[in-house]
Amino acid sequence: MVTFLAGGTGTPKLLWGADGVFEPAETPVVCNTGDDVEMGSLLVCPDVDTVLFSEGGILDRETWWGIDDDSTATHDAISELAENAGLESGPRYLPEREQTAGRAIARWRRFSGVAEFMQLGDRDRAIHTTRTGLLDEGNTLTEVTATLAQALDVDRSVLPMSDDPVATIVHTDEGAMHFQEFWVHRRAEPTVDRVEFRGAADAEPTDAVLAALGRPVVIGPSNPVTSIGPMVAMDTFQAALESTPVVAVSPFVGDRVFSGPAGKLLEASGYEASTAGVAEAYPYADAFVLDADDETDLDRPTVRTDTELGSPADGERVCRAVREALEAVGAEVA
Repeated sequence: MVTFLAGGTGTPKLLWGADGVFEPAETPVVCNTGDDVEMGSLLVCPDVDTVLFSEGGILDRETWWGIDDDSTATHDAISELAENAGLESGPRYLPEREQTAGRAIARWRRFSGVAEFMQLGDRDRAIHTTRTGLLDEGNTLTEVTATLAQALDVDRSVLPMSDDPVATIVHTDEGAMHFQEFWVHRRAEPTVDRVEFRGAADAEPTDAVLAALGRPVVIGPSNPVTSIGPMVAMDTFQAALESTPVVAVSPFVGDRVFSGPAGKLLEASGYEASTAGVAEAYPYADAFVLDADDETDLDRPTVRTDTELGSPADGERVCRAVREALEAVGAEVA
């Protein structure tokens, strides 16, 4: 039994084709929730949903977010209303007093529904509406995610990293902004000073997450700062990783990142933008899977393969390398 940590698209791509290596029912996925936002009173959980949609067979694999062939009639109408009214189309944060009002899980990341700077598909919006309604009925995010997984016929257990709010705030030369504003609206253009995981000091991983972390753990080729960072910012979470075998797949080939702003964010966090920097950021990782062209010399066991991920065959190949790395550090893999 192995647990995967997921943020962004790296781990979903890794798991696409993993069924021949790891039994789905025996491989829970713990998902980053630092990227979550509340927009127009709906809680949107991008990393949780990417795993749910991928495992449910409905993910748009061209973009690796949203639902395949989804319509956007509601989003388009919202955008048209804002344009006709002359309303600003960028991220519109709700007032500071509203950031800690209402449902606690959405603290520090509340946006107005005006103009919708993030595009939500119509079927995608149905997920967010159902999620928010179930939360308002008194269910936890973990319980709600399990309900959505059942509705989408997902075999793997999908676990939010916490039922408490942790918001990823990027401090830039243009001021502090939520990660979604930085990445989706600003395309990672501002200069980054530091990254804050607001709320992490008071947040705790759930019992289900801690049970999952009692098994060997695989960190997919995710952004070490904004995908894995919110998880390990919870002291209990990092302590759990320090006491179990951990294998990480590098999102870099040497100093070349596969995708996303990982390099920029690593440098802002005091690490080199490279596989070596990832290894330094992951002191609890016992072994690594690196690309065959990555010549980085690490002080931990290393398995090399082609780590490019774009098909089920790619996912299976890298997962076999992950299994080999786990076995190299003495992890028991069913």
